[in-house]
Amino acid sequence: MIKLTVGEVFSGLVKGCFNVKEALKFDNVSYRYPDSKEMALKNFNLTVAEGEFVGIIGPNAAGKSTLCRAANGLIPHSFTGDFKGDIFIKGINTRDKKPAQLAEYVGLVFADPEAQLSQMTVWEEVAFGPANLGIPKEEIFKRVETVLDLLKIGRMRYRSPFSLSGGEQQKVAIASVLAMEPDILVLDEPTSNLDPRGTADVFAAVKELNKKQNITVLMVEHEIELLAEYADRIVFMDHGEIVLEGPPGEVFRQVELIQKIGMNVPQVTEMAYILDRDYGVWGSKRYPVTIDELYSWLNSKFKENRI
Repeated sequence: MIKLTVGEVFSGLVKGCFNVKEALKFDNVSYRYPDSKEMALKNFNLTVAEGEFVGIIGPNAAGKSTLCRAANGLIPHSFTGDFKGDIFIKGINTRDKKPAQLAEYVGLVFADPEAQLSQMTVWEEVAFGPANLGIPKEEIFKRVETVLDLLKIGRMRYRSPFSLSGGEQQKVAIASVLAMEPDILVLDEPTSNLDPRGTADVFAAVKELNKKQNITVLMVEHEIELLAEYADRIVFMDHGEIVLEGPPGEVFRQVELIQKIGMNVPQVTEMAYILDRDYGVWGSKRYPVTIDELYSWLNSKFKENRI
C-alpha cells in the first residue's frame, strides 16, 4: 500500500498537535461473506477525523460497499460471515451496539434508494427516522423542511416516494438520513441514478453539511471529478485493501497506477499526463486535478509567454 505523507495528517498521526478527534476507525478489520473464498476486507485500517470528507474509490469488488456496511454496524450484526478486528464510531465499538442504536451517530445511504423507502409520502419518509429517534414534533417539522429545501425536493413533499424517478428516490433517501442529523454520513454511490444536475445538487448539499455542521462524510463514488473538488482525502481501494490514500491532488496524480488497476483519473489530470508523456509540456508530475488548478496553470504559463 502506498500512503502519501500529507494524507497522514488526516489519518491522525499528528492529531495531538491539532487536537483532532476520531469519528470513525477501522482497526485491522477483515471480513469474508458466507460461501465466499475471497476476503472483502483484508487487515483494513482507516481513521477518519471528525468533520473530514473522505472519498472512497476503486474498481468493482474492491470492498467499497462492504466498508459502508461495516461503518454503521450492519457488519457484523446483520451480515453473517468471518469478521475480525474492531470498528469504532466516536469511540463506540460496533460489536457492542446494533445498527439501530448506532443510527444516532451514523447514517447510511444505499446505492439502491428503494431499499430505504417505506412511507406513503415523501414528507412522511423524511420524518420517519427522526420520529423513531424520539425527536420532538416541532424539531421534526423543522428538520424535514430544512433537508427538503437543501436537496431541492420540497415540491414533491406530498407525493408517494414510489411514484418518483430513480434519481428523485435517491434524493428522498438521502434526505431521510440527513433529517436524523447523524454525526457521520456514509454514502454508497448516492448519485448513481442521478442526472448531472441532481449529482451536483447532492454534492453541494453534502459539502454544505460537512462544512457548516461539521458532519463527517464517507462517500463511495465514481464521480471522480467532483470528489477531486469536494473531498479532503481520497482512499483508493482494490481487493479489500487500501492502495492509495491522501489528498485528491496527490492521489489522482498517480495516473499510471490508477489506470493499471482499471480506474480513471479526472479528465484534466489525464490530459495533463498525456501532454507531459508525449510532449513534455508539464515538466513536473504535479498535474492538475480540478478545472481551477488547470486554469491557474494556464494563466501562469501565459504570463511567462510559454504558451
